[in-house]
Amino acid sequence: MWFKKQTGIGHFYFFVACIIITSTLMCGCSQSRIKSSLKEANDFFSQGSYITSLDKYGHILEKYPAAADRVLFEMGILYAYPGNWQKDYQKSLACFQKLIKDYPRSEYRQASEVMITHINDIAIKEKSIITQQTQIETLKNDIKRQGNEIISLQKKIEALEQEVKHKVYPIQDAPADKIVIEKKERRLTLISKGQILRQYKIALGGNPNGPKEKQGDNKTPEGTYIIDSKNKGSRYHLSLHISYPNEKDIKRAKELGVSPGGDIMIHGIKNGFSWVGDYHSEFDWTEGCIAVTDEEIEEIDKLVPNGTIVEIRP
Repeated sequence: MWFKKQTGIGHFYFFVACIIITSTLMCGCSQSRIKSSLKEANDFFSQGSYITSLDKYGHILEKYPAAADRVLFEMGILYAYPGNWQKDYQKSLACFQKLIKDYPRSEYRQASEVMITHINDIAIKEKSIITQQTQIETLKNDIKRQGNEIISLQKKIEALEQEVKHKVYPIQDAPADKIVIEKKERRLTLISKGQILRQYKIALGGNPNGPKEKQGDNKTPEGTYIIDSKNKGSRYHLSLHISYPNEKDIKRAKELGVSPGGDIMIHGIKNGFSWVGDYHSEFDWTEGCIAVTDEEIEEIDKLVPNGTIVEIRP
């Protein structure tokens, strides 16, 4: 019987033993009919017809009892062959064990003992692999299920937050006449005639403490300004421009001998990253602007006309 090359440490030792042993088998029988029958069985094996090959070996076992030990040995190997999708380690072991019991002086006895040891080792390893694969699949399914549950809960939380927000700060026909930005609290509040319309969590410049002094310092300004323009084609979804620098800012920068900078805005998430949503406010990431989510900047845009006062507090 000839064997295809196998990979893996366990199969390597298994089939090295088989190749060494079976390379001498065809020379051991002088009867041409037995040789012919064994060759036919082996040809079926080489073609991948494992069940047919085993059936042929079964007929040989019944017809030629003188070759029984050899036939049992080859059947044992075929039952354990990895390429045989119907391999059966128990049947393989039964063949080798019968050979050892019924033919104690057989030239295949020692090889059969070796094969029994290898098959037991391989069976244990395969069982362990199957157990681990099952555990992996179970964990994957658990993670997927928990992930879906988390997404569902997040959607419920967002819906409830919107519901609460609309109940506490219902949208009014009157536009906001003032925006209050509290840097320390990371909060933006829209006010109309002294009444709160909306409040939002915000992200600030990456260096938020203290007023903006110069261009490139990544600070969010402090002071009183107005919304002087809007940009619906912003790289940050939508933006409301703040009239920084005011006279005080210009004077301070001049005394320091620096440029006060500009382009301070209230804006949404950078285009392409809207999926970040509320998580953006977990850290300060702008270059001095005030950031909210895309949905929130759209809401603010509807409530805040140009000329609205913007008070930015420390």
